[in-house]
Amino acid sequence: MHKTLLTLLFNLMLVSAFAQNNLQSPEQFLGYELGDRFTRHHKVVEYFQHVAAVRPNNVKFIQYGETYEHRPLVVAIIASEENLKNIEQIRLDNLRRTGFETGVPSTNVALVWLSYNVHGNEANSTEASMKTLYDMANPSNGKTQGWLKNTVVIMDPCINPDGRDRYANFYNQYGNYPPDSSPDAKEHREPWPGGRANHYLFDLNRDWAWQSQTESQARIKLYNQWMPQVHVDFHEMGYNSPYFFAPAAEPLHEVISNWQRQFLNMVGKNNAKYFDEQGWLYFTKERYDLFYPSYGDTYPTYSGAIGMTYEQGGGGFGGLTITTKEGDPLTLKDRLTHHYTNGLSTIEVTSQNASKVTEEFEKYFKENLTNPASPYKTYVIKSDNNPDKINRITSWMDTHRIQYGHPSSGKSTKGFDFQTQSNGSVTVNTDDVVINVYQPKGRFVTTLFEPQSKLSDSITYDITAWNLMYAYGLKAYALNERINVTKPYEQKKADNSSVSAKPYAYLFKYQSMEDVKFLATLLKEGYKVRSAEKAFSVGGNSFDRGTLIVTRRNNEGKSDFDNSLQNLAKSMGRKIYTTTTGFVDSGKDLGSGDVKYLKAPKIALLGGDQTSSLSFGETWHFFERQLNYPVTVIGTDYFKSISLEKYDVLIVPPGNYRMFDEAQLEQLGNWVSAGGRLIVTAQALNSFADKKGYSLKKYASEEAKKNAEKEQEQVKQDNVLVRYDEAERKELSQSIFGAIYRVSLDPSHPLSFGLGDTYFSLRTSSMHFDYLQEGWNVGTLRGQVKPLMGFAGYLANQNLSNTLVFGVEDKGRGQVIYLTDNPLFRSFWENGKMLFSNAVFVVGGQ
Repeated sequence: MHKTLLTLLFNLMLVSAFAQNNLQSPEQFLGYELGDRFTRHHKVVEYFQHVAAVRPNNVKFIQYGETYEHRPLVVAIIASEENLKNIEQIRLDNLRRTGFETGVPSTNVALVWLSYNVHGNEANSTEASMKTLYDMANPSNGKTQGWLKNTVVIMDPCINPDGRDRYANFYNQYGNYPPDSSPDAKEHREPWPGGRANHYLFDLNRDWAWQSQTESQARIKLYNQWMPQVHVDFHEMGYNSPYFFAPAAEPLHEVISNWQRQFLNMVGKNNAKYFDEQGWLYFTKERYDLFYPSYGDTYPTYSGAIGMTYEQGGGGFGGLTITTKEGDPLTLKDRLTHHYTNGLSTIEVTSQNASKVTEEFEKYFKENLTNPASPYKTYVIKSDNNPDKINRITSWMDTHRIQYGHPSSGKSTKGFDFQTQSNGSVTVNTDDVVINVYQPKGRFVTTLFEPQSKLSDSITYDITAWNLMYAYGLKAYALNERINVTKPYEQKKADNSSVSAKPYAYLFKYQSMEDVKFLATLLKEGYKVRSAEKAFSVGGNSFDRGTLIVTRRNNEGKSDFDNSLQNLAKSMGRKIYTTTTGFVDSGKDLGSGDVKYLKAPKIALLGGDQTSSLSFGETWHFFERQLNYPVTVIGTDYFKSISLEKYDVLIVPPGNYRMFDEAQLEQLGNWVSAGGRLIVTAQALNSFADKKGYSLKKYASEEAKKNAEKEQEQVKQDNVLVRYDEAERKELSQSIFGAIYRVSLDPSHPLSFGLGDTYFSLRTSSMHFDYLQEGWNVGTLRGQVKPLMGFAGYLANQNLSNTLVFGVEDKGRGQVIYLTDNPLFRSFWENGKMLFSNAVFVVGGQ
């Protein structure tokens, strides 16, 4: 027995020793050289599993999530044998440095996180990840094994597997043999929607903070369990550009520490050393800034890391080889080698400075906890906000480990009022939600909620405003003093303990996205629902415009009507009100013509070539994943052959459309007149403006048009003698980079139900239209305007004076709804979702 056991143990030792020496290179494992083709995602995952299997003492493989198309999201943790045995202690010690865990760290190991292929058609980085993993796991590579003595590396080979496989499948299908380096070749021209985005066509590199997508949600959960000191996000840009690495361009947000700025330079210089040796071209401090908080470089930066973007020329156009403007070939092998080189360089410089890296990381969080630099120390969300909105934003904060709660006592103080944009007296109550910046994520909190973000440079890569108090439409304040959290926040739940058994009607308030989801569910399940267009009171309760009314009459066909409706409302957390009569105390009776029947709409969504893929994806995701309401996607390539009579609503998302010729516009107009509802958003409005049969106009009159043309001509003349190096900045006067404006709403119109008389709009372009002369100007910018937050050029602001933001044109029995700003932009503007939902479900009630 003992002899058998010893033999078994000896054999296991032999197998283990064999496995340790059986590590295959990517070329050996895949059967081809890296750069010869694009590797599909499942083979990348298999290679990472192979490395973890043969190097179990150095590599740990983890699946942390799954994409919408059911591809695994994985990371590999690479460490020395000693550190991997102690990896949980290292992780917890790192969290102790942040303040998320209590106690004193007993280990001193730096964490580097490398993220690849967030944009699916920037596909070389996943190839580079396999080469990097091999070198880091190879026991014969003394250099990399030395780094692992004080540094742990976490590698995510592909953040966006769905987009990457979409690109790889395209290229593997259309690529020539040998590859055609001409940019004209089909292999360099992806069809719509391209591989950049994920399944729902979201740009995952803009979703780190907002977490609208399942990939982002899974990744951020894992990221916040580790909180690395260094994070690199690998990208590609246009193929005629060389390579970008740190340090970043201005603007850098003020919360970024001196050490973070210093280490960006250290990394850049180390990268440059290797690029200089090879004569490879690169640039730094240009184009790619650190401001917008939802990138793969800024989110880690605002979470204490040295966050960086590395950009290699190539992208979806790059293919396996392409000829650049200089006439030189740029191959996939070149591109992956550059990313591989900088990946190792970053690990190296981190290892060389590991003690300093962890020391400064700990210092960063101590400053957050004890002496935050922000002038605003506390943000207060008033308890009289709609509870659904409070629950939504607190749930979102939970995902980022942002700390919040209730104060121990009330007090009177002064602060900035987000609703009025003014400073004044504030009364803080014990049931208000307070978020102070004395916490591990304090600098991240500042970037999200500060009333005004300082721009050191107006030339930015993305939007310049995103404040969530405006996005959620919250009554909130920013205070210069600290108010501590002493009691945890508990989500408010509807009290439905006493509901009438068989009332005349059920009443549900309509004030939040949860109410919209409830309405969508009622309609989908066949309930007959009405909406009150006037405020009313009955049974001692007051109800605002938009209140949902479900009467017993017309719902006779619903089996077990009362129990099923009550159970549905309770399951969705809705407060149930009832009335025993349709005779109201004030306002319009429930049988009035001002109580509109809401027909369950059959919805068509236009998508395809000419449509903005990202904007289409926002709408598609909104219906399928947020409302769970059916929508039929109709392709632009066959739209003209579709009979719209079977649909009640057609949504035209932003895009540059060529398909809407005079005949098509007339056909759409006839469909609207017969009772259809046409929703047109952002750039798509250009296809309908100044067209026969539609009231949308760029200018109110020919005189106004001539005056605008004169102003444009004057601007052109003013720019005649502009200096060459000032031209870009001169153009900024007519630009808007994601700025927030206060929009006046007509609260009596169904498009505004649940929003009141003010809406804060995130505007991403300077496009503008005049008030509707024949229609309802529901949302407008009045008088001289300027943004509450973010950058907008002075000429752009001039052009926005007295213009339409949201309008409704009644046309026969239907409506055309014009949305100049995109309410669903990146799926984080919560009040925008409500407005868009009104356009779909509430406007046009019968």
